[in-house]
Amino acid sequence: MKYAIWLPLFDELSDPREVAHLAAAAEEAGWDGFFLWDQLWWREPVRLVSDPWIAMSAMAMTTERLRIGPMVSPIARRRPAKLLRETTTLDRLSGGRLTLGVGLGSDRFAQEYSKTGEEVNDRVRAEQMDETLDILTAGWMGEPVKYRGKHHLVDDVQFLPRPVAGRVPVWIAGFPGNTKPIRRAARYDGFFPVNLTSPDQLAEPAAVLRELRGNPDNFDIAVALEPDDDPRPYADAGATWCLMDVDPATLRLDDVRAVIAAGPSR
Repeated sequence: MKYAIWLPLFDELSDPREVAHLAAAAEEAGWDGFFLWDQLWWREPVRLVSDPWIAMSAMAMTTERLRIGPMVSPIARRRPAKLLRETTTLDRLSGGRLTLGVGLGSDRFAQEYSKTGEEVNDRVRAEQMDETLDILTAGWMGEPVKYRGKHHLVDDVQFLPRPVAGRVPVWIAGFPGNTKPIRRAARYDGFFPVNLTSPDQLAEPAAVLRELRGNPDNFDIAVALEPDDDPRPYADAGATWCLMDVDPATLRLDDVRAVIAAGPSR
């Protein structure tokens, strides 16, 4: 089991310089990763929100070992070619430490889609996400990309340089009872079941993933837990990463510092 900090960039954590300092402290305290929410805004009483991609660039420069990444990014609202350049650049800036967490997201939390004219239909966003993932994985290969989908077009463009390891690991987020994200995750590098309430909910998707992939090596299953939760039952159920979750409703910078300084409970 590996351990990571997972933060929303809200209010007291909206200063990217402070987040970079926190990442450096986490690395020193023995944490394995440091992941960030990807939100444009949030519900009241949250008022201050920062961009995770800029913050991750700062984190890449203050750390040497931590895995970093958005967890999760609703990539259906991103332009694939731009995201391809951003992920490769950030991966190279960090020395190959980027993990790309992706998911459909939802309009119900803060109306990020409806208030900006983005697609609100889950089925359509799933199509857009799959096409974006196709373009990313093709572009990371370094060969010219010729892609014509229902939503996106890339007409014979080569994207160089490549990521440090040749590609960026991709984790797919989804609700554990929904089979489509699980099957999508089996084609990539990891699964992040969101809103788990017990390790029993993890056993079934973990079993499905083992069946679909055959070999579970080089595949991660991440779970988000509160600092007082025991990660061992989740590890027994198949989890390989534990993300320490911070509730935005009770977010306090001093509390985050204390959790980081205490180090992971291995």
